[in-house]
Amino acid sequence: MALGGFAKFWTFFQGGRQIDPSAHTIKSHGATVARNHLHDWIILVLLIIIEVILNKIQPFHRFVGRDMMEDLMYPMKKNTVPIWTVPLYAVLLPITVFLFVYMRRRDVYDLHHSVLGLLYAILITGVLTDSIKDAVGRPRPDFFWRCFPDGVQVYDKFGGVVCHGNADEMKEGHKSFPSGHTSWSFAGLGFLSLYLSGKIKVFDRKGHVAKLCIVFLPLLFACMVGISRVDDYWHHWTDVFAGGLLGLVVTTFCYSQFFPPPYNDDGWGPYAYFVAMEESRNNASLNRELPAVQTMDESRLVNQVPRRNGDALTPFTYLSPTLEAMEMGHNPQVKSS
Repeated sequence: MALGGFAKFWTFFQGGRQIDPSAHTIKSHGATVARNHLHDWIILVLLIIIEVILNKIQPFHRFVGRDMMEDLMYPMKKNTVPIWTVPLYAVLLPITVFLFVYMRRRDVYDLHHSVLGLLYAILITGVLTDSIKDAVGRPRPDFFWRCFPDGVQVYDKFGGVVCHGNADEMKEGHKSFPSGHTSWSFAGLGFLSLYLSGKIKVFDRKGHVAKLCIVFLPLLFACMVGISRVDDYWHHWTDVFAGGLLGLVVTTFCYSQFFPPPYNDDGWGPYAYFVAMEESRNNASLNRELPAVQTMDESRLVNQVPRRNGDALTPFTYLSPTLEAMEMGHNPQVKSS
């Protein structure tokens, strides 16, 4: 019973379709697919460089006056979700799922495009988020204690703060809007949700609403990450809302570059797979129309011989007298005297 249920689950997970494992593997088509998208990988490297630069430069230091401190005096706390965990759940977790699907389907197009789309979603979101952070320079809710770690307030003649805190803390203190943790979480886990919704055919109009639990689980985790940013006083709720919306919009665009919408009948596979299948069918049709192939087909028809019971024809080519004799039911080792 358990094995039968597991088999049904895999049939359900794979959408009832199988891809030829010998035709679209990493070994057979991986290098070709990578070469076709070489420029995409080059741009991806450039996005990484831009992201590093955006994290190094100083953000805009917005004017903060004495009367503006009331909403910026929350205590400084450590991150509930550390920054080093973001690549684990937003990048490595989805890629693990992609690899798991590849082991079942052996579809290199699905694996390559899902990984490429995910990385683009993460990096484009990161570049947009950090660009806005540096340009806006909104103070974090715990800005007071970053600026005055000893609690001694100092202001200039215009009423603006004169901070004497740690330089790195002050740099981070002006990077509240939008929330980077939240935008990256919704970009990576949002991509995973879209991917899973296509693979398990959530919108197949059969009313299996339980599938939604699988799709919403990554989004729930992303929401909890965003909430932790507010609870830790690193962000205002508007920062988290903007970051989540930004991540979802970017990841939807990136996903749509490679996969049909999840509600589409072909939403279980990437566009490239269907293009490859169409090209294979066209090539097969052209090959069948070649004179040499037609001659071979005619030869097979001419050389059909009846079985011993006379009720069926068996395709047979006269390549070997021994095989011919065996097919007709004679013993080739018995020679007539």
